[in-house]
Amino acid sequence: MSEHTEGTSADGPDEDVIELATKIFDLARQGEAQTLAAYLDAGVPANLTNDRGDTLVMLAAYHGHAEAVTVLLARGAEADRANDRGQTPLAGAVFKGEEAVIRALLAGGADPDAGTPSAVDTARMFAKADLLELFGAK
Repeated sequence: MSEHTEGTSADGPDEDVIELATKIFDLARQGEAQTLAAYLDAGVPANLTNDRGDTLVMLAAYHGHAEAVTVLLARGAEADRANDRGQTPLAGAVFKGEEAVIRALLAGGADPDAGTPSAVDTARMFAKADLLELFGAK
């Protein structure tokens, strides 16, 4: 009897799975909130990560899509899941200056002190006093 699991082989995921994952990551980058919602509702993991550890939330946040971030968080995605470099979606949004995304992440429970550098550290690096105030940092 084979140990083969549908969608995977001994060498890893099959091409169809990789193609679907690539499409879903692209949807996050493009901010296609309702399409992402449909995929998550159909069973795609909310914390799906790419080969760099970037989650769907990270990609949506970094590309400035607050609605997509909100949809993902509402379906169980972790607001503070760091990528392989220790970066969080909130720190990425601070770096990119995406205020609507920052507010969506905070509403979804993101911790401004999580990650390396944290959102607080990133706000300090770029002298963003308004964000430091929003984060309750000095």
